[in-house]
Amino acid sequence: MPTRILLEGRPGVGKTTAVRRLASLLQTRAPVGFTTEEIREGTARVGFALETLDGRRAVLAHVAFPGPPRVGRYGVDLRVMEELALSALAPLSRNAAPGDLALVDELGRMELASSAFREAVRDLLTGGVDLVATVQARHDPFTDALKRRPDIELVRVTAQNRDALPRELAARLET
Repeated sequence: MPTRILLEGRPGVGKTTAVRRLASLLQTRAPVGFTTEEIREGTARVGFALETLDGRRAVLAHVAFPGPPRVGRYGVDLRVMEELALSALAPLSRNAAPGDLALVDELGRMELASSAFREAVRDLLTGGVDLVATVQARHDPFTDALKRRPDIELVRVTAQNRDALPRELAARLET
């Protein structure tokens, strides 16, 4: 049975850092996927960038983007989700094999504004792909349904476990 782990935690607790460290620790697996990170101007957060695990990067959301959609004060560029994020996951949607691994950061409001991305996540969960994804703690019909699935392990990321978590996950995924 595939390993499917959702890392849930409050904003800023270290979910993205945990996924990035996990990706760097894996020695026998070559994951596909993406991470996101804040864009800051001084101390002000002005947007979010998406970076694929193979190094492609684009601005996903920014206060200067008009939207739609808008999430809070950010306009979201859905083309980034559909071109970068989906292309990063495409090898698994086309030729997934048992043991393939996807790392997804994150299943949040900006990313889930893309119906094509939601469908790609559903596709990953119907195949034999191992998945580690970060997920928003807030309630959302899509992510709440994922959290209730019997094949999903929900792991809460906290300040106490965030440093050890990447090593623990790497050990589990490489056995």
